[in-house]
Amino acid sequence: MHIDDETAQLLDALVPHVAFEGWTHKALGHALAEVGRDPAEAALVFAGGGEMIEAYFALADDRMIEAARAAGLETERLTARVRAVLALRLEQTACDKEAIRRAFAWLSLPLQAPRLARIVAASTDAIWYAAGDKSADFSWYTKRASLGAVYLATLLYWLNDTSPDSENTLAFLDRRLAGIGRIGKLRHAAAERLGGLIPARLRQGALG
Repeated sequence: MHIDDETAQLLDALVPHVAFEGWTHKALGHALAEVGRDPAEAALVFAGGGEMIEAYFALADDRMIEAARAAGLETERLTARVRAVLALRLEQTACDKEAIRRAFAWLSLPLQAPRLARIVAASTDAIWYAAGDKSADFSWYTKRASLGAVYLATLLYWLNDTSPDSENTLAFLDRRLAGIGRIGKLRHAAAERLGGLIPARLRQGALG
């Protein structure tokens, strides 16, 4: 989802009102007034709270990617880059915590499950992209599935974290990323063992 500059400005004006009014057209109306637009346009800009939330997370994804590029993470190992990108995401949205809390309250509704899955998938892909992951094989899917669970768990942990600079959340993230690393090593070892069971002529045929 592409977020243009005008919509980004409106979302920035909206977030403070969400803390009091929720992801509603009333909150959006206040934001429209702040940016010099007619509050009556609210229903024309976003059909409802779900659309506002999805646009907010899309904008956060874009800004996370920009911040990662500026941070120059290329020399770090991939896991370290992923960790740094996620830390940037938490830092960038630190002032939006109440709005994000309300977003997840909305997204936890049964009818919003597809939207939640779409938002998490988009953010996970953005994290890998910002971290410079270039995988194009089956690991593309497994990496995103694994990180999606870590990202969501970390975000939910962070919402209740009151430690300075989200120290407890970052420690939680480190433990989860270490778990992904162990799973990756086990998967690689299993693939090598299975490969050893395949006759050489068949392996060559598969590669050919």
